[in-house]
Amino acid sequence: MNSLYLKTLVETVATGSLSKAADNLFITPSAASRRIKYLEDHYGYSLLDRSGPLLVPTEAGKWVIDKALNLLEIENDLLIGLKGIERMGGVLFCCTNSFGIAHLPRVLEVFMHDNPDTTNLKFYFDQPDNIVKGLRKNVYNLAVFEHCIHCECFSFDEFTTYRLSDDEVVFISSPDLGINSANTTMDVLFKHTLYGQNESACASKFLASNLKSMGRRLDEFKNVIVVDDLHLIINSVLTGNGIACISKGVVEKHINAGRLVQHHVEGFTHARKRTLATNQSKSLNLATGSLKGCIISYFSETVEAVKC
Repeated sequence: MNSLYLKTLVETVATGSLSKAADNLFITPSAASRRIKYLEDHYGYSLLDRSGPLLVPTEAGKWVIDKALNLLEIENDLLIGLKGIERMGGVLFCCTNSFGIAHLPRVLEVFMHDNPDTTNLKFYFDQPDNIVKGLRKNVYNLAVFEHCIHCECFSFDEFTTYRLSDDEVVFISSPDLGINSANTTMDVLFKHTLYGQNESACASKFLASNLKSMGRRLDEFKNVIVVDDLHLIINSVLTGNGIACISKGVVEKHINAGRLVQHHVEGFTHARKRTLATNQSKSLNLATGSLKGCIISYFSETVEAVKC
């Protein structure tokens, strides 16, 4: 039995709609319908009550879903276990986009120089809340992420954590827009289009939290354009199409070259914490331990081993 068919049934009941389930599973509604039909033919029972506005399980459907959830949990445990075996001989590292773009290349340069024969290296980018979940489930054995007390409430009790130097977040604009780099106010910035990532992204949460603390709102910007690609956001700002709120490290070369102007706003918290974390219940292999050392050395002037 293909577990995707069971996932389709579970998702259909969770959403009450074949089309919504199909969207969540990135398939067509007709494909979702065929999967449900296959299950009904296979088991010989109608699994969905289609008489109402929402699809609900029949008695047989409830029983199948209950068992399907158990099977899907077992499958997930198997995948996590296999990743754990894979992790024993290599590195499974996850970080935020800002760290990955601004700092990871230089860290890896040192790491590969010291570990030229290391294989099975896997690096992932994700949001802080997903990174923490991955660490807890041992999907990753090492991670770096930025966070602030206003945006995420993380418990680090099961992690060994290292406080790295803070990440600086700034507003950026093209010199062509003529925004004064000194004495910038939110009222000045609100006159321009803001380019940003979706609301679940770390930087977007950070911006929303700051605006809320200042008694301001995201919809006060002239326009807000959501782009889930940092490079496209930066290019849009470089061409003078708008402004952005972004980690300074990601655009520092453009700022230093005069292609971008950075802006600080009074009352806006521009610093957020940066943490290196491992799951303290698992010992690190040599390669992962070496990568951890390279990251700490990279931030050696400001790092301290603490519980965050």
